[in-house]
Amino acid sequence: MALLKKINQILLLLLVLTVCAILYNKVHQVPAVLKNETVDLESPEEMEEEIPVVICAAAGRMGAAVAAISSIHSNTEASVLFYIVGLKTTIPHIRKWIENSKLKEIKFKVVEFNPMVLKGKIRQDASRPELLQPLNFVRFYLPLLIQKHEKVIYLDDDVIVQGDIQELYDTKLAPGHAAAFSDDCDLPSTHEMIRSVGMQNTYMGFLDYRKQAIRDLGISPSTCSFNPGVIVANMTEWKHQRITKQLEKWMQRNVEENLYSSTLGGGVATSPMLIVFHGKYSSINPMWHIRHLGWSPDARYSEQFLQEAKLLHWNGRYKPWDYPSVHTDLWENWFIPDPSGKFKLTRPDS
Repeated sequence: MALLKKINQILLLLLVLTVCAILYNKVHQVPAVLKNETVDLESPEEMEEEIPVVICAAAGRMGAAVAAISSIHSNTEASVLFYIVGLKTTIPHIRKWIENSKLKEIKFKVVEFNPMVLKGKIRQDASRPELLQPLNFVRFYLPLLIQKHEKVIYLDDDVIVQGDIQELYDTKLAPGHAAAFSDDCDLPSTHEMIRSVGMQNTYMGFLDYRKQAIRDLGISPSTCSFNPGVIVANMTEWKHQRITKQLEKWMQRNVEENLYSSTLGGGVATSPMLIVFHGKYSSINPMWHIRHLGWSPDARYSEQFLQEAKLLHWNGRYKPWDYPSVHTDLWENWFIPDPSGKFKLTRPDS
């Protein structure tokens, strides 16, 4: 009995000592970084916010995506993650192009876009078939393709970036806005270009106001349009407002009612965005989207104006990798030849 009592006393003493030791460690805990331990800390580079940039790599114009990526990568110190979106048949080509050129050091992910999501949603129009290519609608499906980022930049492939992409990424979006675009009425210099080549910069140029469904929207035909070739998007708001579903609804309505067509304006990808985002988008700094460079083989901007521009966009028929086109020297500065030799520039002496 005496032995059992002694054992209990020893156990009680050990328990008290253990509790005291735990309390001491709690109060006098040595920071892990001062101990000889492996600590799972991110380096400053890893802690830096990544800038996700989405660009499509389409067959026949893959060099455009390469030039755009090259220009972005060369003009920033920011950590950029490129999401390069392609169809199953084009993905091996763009991957080899990047991995066998000086772009091999960039951070990128190749994403396959399944064109079956567009089945029954595109009205065929023979006037500009290139505007009906599946990758032209990737911008509608950003949250399905890019899932871990709150904020995303989408760029058309026919652009080059002359500024630091961090500046575009820092574009402020107003509360409740899912995206920011450039207004087609934002710069006097672009007004001059629009007048000289007879372009439209209002909703009248994209929507058919003879149709009751368009008139019922209550949008004035003289409302300034915007260009969705450069987008800064908030993925949380995009999903919350079900933007993709809204865009699909207007695509299907166009199939049924022919509410707009690519002969009217910038194609069937722009028109549903003009409807869905009307009055509900933020603005991008105008110098971050100098466009219409591909609208005419003759109309040109001043060299000084182009040097001040942060981003140049050859929207229109006349692309800088083809002939004829304007300001091709600015684009070619960033072009990297195709190691496979499949993609070649079209030049008057070629």
